Amino acid sequence: MAGFQSLSIAFLVCVIVSNHMVVDAMTSKNMALFWGNSQSKIEGDDLQLVLDQSSGSGAKSKRYFIFGSFEAQIKFVPGDSAGLVTAFYLSSEGSHHDEVDFEFLGNATGEPYTIHTNIFVQGVGHREQQFRPWFDPTADFHNYTIHWNPNAVVWYIDGIPIRIFRNYENAPKLKTAFPNKQGMRLYTSLWNAQDWATQGGRVKTNWASAPFTASFRRFRPRACPWNGALSISQCASNSPANWWTSPIHAQLSASQSTKLREIRQKYMIYDYCLDPTRKRSSGVLPPECYRRQF
Repeated sequence: MAGFQSLSIAFLVCVIVSNHMVVDAMTSKNMALFWGNSQSKIEGDDLQLVLDQSSGSGAKSKRYFIFGSFEAQIKFVPGDSAGLVTAFYLSSEGSHHDEVDFEFLGNATGEPYTIHTNIFVQGVGHREQQFRPWFDPTADFHNYTIHWNPNAVVWYIDGIPIRIFRNYENAPKLKTAFPNKQGMRLYTSLWNAQDWATQGGRVKTNWASAPFTASFRRFRPRACPWNGALSISQCASNSPANWWTSPIHAQLSASQSTKLREIRQKYMIYDYCLDPTRKRSSGVLPPECYRRQF
């Protein structure tokens, strides 16, 4: 582990605060634009993604990671954002890729965004859960975090957990694959999805309001760098360097669990495990739907 610790220190300048490894690095050190609109830019700790009729845009982390916490502060396109998708997600590569999604689906002026979450494991997704925001995501920056450790993936907004996907791959029955064997990059993008994003595609993008801009800052990958297959065991081991494996992160606290249930009761609008059409079509729900998630 000494070599791994040295690599981590060489890559990131860190301080330890309340059992968390906090990355002291600006967005420009962690992220790079990789496609799209020439108006998009990274300056210091700020990232702006721009979409017009010519192109959307996207940025990605300069490294792959396995396990840790990935966060950013985001302010979404205001006004008429129908047809637009702002995405903040982790993903590996290939047809059997892993992926953990936050996608924010725009809407007509005065109508709320939809918070769309999903997870793919070895190329298999269709695990969508959706929520309405309990705040205006266009008025100010809010913190969005994906926490990923060997036990679970947890989606947070402003420190409040909204969803959990637990690791049941070694369960005696109803096994469920879990993303723990591939390094993933952190991505963000702004793109046009008017065929499906808003009210099932009934409301199209209003190009008269273009260009559209989503603003990001403080991308913070507090995570284990991926250095090939050896990282699978190294980054999952119980050691002081791997803060995400500590007992405090093995499950939510009582207060976090209470907040999660409140958010889900008040603001969740779709859960694939509760979708009767899925059960009618296949006769059975995915195995994780029969397991406790929180």
